[in-house]
Amino acid sequence: MLVIVAPGQGAQSPGFLSPWLELDGVADRLRGWSEVAGLDLVHAGTEASAEEIKDTAVAQPLLVAAGLVTARELFPDEDAARALVGAVAGHSVGEITAAAGAGVLTAHDALTFVRERGRAMAEAAAVTETGMLALLGGEPEEVAAKLAEHGLTAANNNGGGQIVAAGTLDQLEALKADPPTRSKLVALKVAGAFHTEHMAPGVERLAELAPTLTSVADPKVRYVSNKDGAVVDSGAEVLARLVSQVSNPVRWDLCMETLGQLGATAVIELSPAGTLTALLKRNLKGVATLALKTPADLDKARALVAEHGGQEQENQA
Repeated sequence: MLVIVAPGQGAQSPGFLSPWLELDGVADRLRGWSEVAGLDLVHAGTEASAEEIKDTAVAQPLLVAAGLVTARELFPDEDAARALVGAVAGHSVGEITAAAGAGVLTAHDALTFVRERGRAMAEAAAVTETGMLALLGGEPEEVAAKLAEHGLTAANNNGGGQIVAAGTLDQLEALKADPPTRSKLVALKVAGAFHTEHMAPGVERLAELAPTLTSVADPKVRYVSNKDGAVVDSGAEVLARLVSQVSNPVRWDLCMETLGQLGATAVIELSPAGTLTALLKRNLKGVATLALKTPADLDKARALVAEHGGQEQENQA
């Protein structure tokens, strides 16, 4: 079974979209989407500095647009794609990309939603200086105890012993000075404590926006949710989860568990790829993975689609 996944904030790097703009129609598509996204996506993906694209209001629309544009290059025919793909999932903001891939949101609605999500979360992050820190390894009980001791939230559980702590910069500094035994700490390229109570104002803003999206449909392929790893078959429920997800933890560990249970045999990560495929390699042994970073990876991706795409449907027929 073929799975398509989309990365979250922090996966972006300066100029990562440049190779994609060499393909016919990509620049025009991005310019058209720029009006909806409220920023110059071409500039953001090619010439913008690392500091510019760290800005939440820039990073989030850029990531969703990148996922959508690379998905269209891999699957020019959306209906045909949905017959080949067994499930989709995204990490944090990547869930919006996944929702569009599943047919829950149109590209226009996905970019409208992520525009407001990025702005709302940037504004919420500006209220208090907050951030996120990845903890790699360590005993789970001790990690949890240290986070609680310093008032931090486990905002992401990425599986394989990787937990992302979120909170104020003072709380994060206290954790650095007093880390769990045998844990490696890595600062993340994000501008706030996402998926925590600090993002509550963003939830309110998105809850007001959600009813204005008139093209919400039920998923046409399995949509695996960050909330609990569940397969959600209602478009309204997917949208509700996208709203509440902003201030709630990302359970990518449970998403990977579900993908394994569903029988995933190959996973392709949309650009800017690499983060999720690394996690999948560690947690889903034997599953083929491919990071679709540049157009040079398209032939390998198409070969994976040919080998694994539609297998589940054929087996069920």
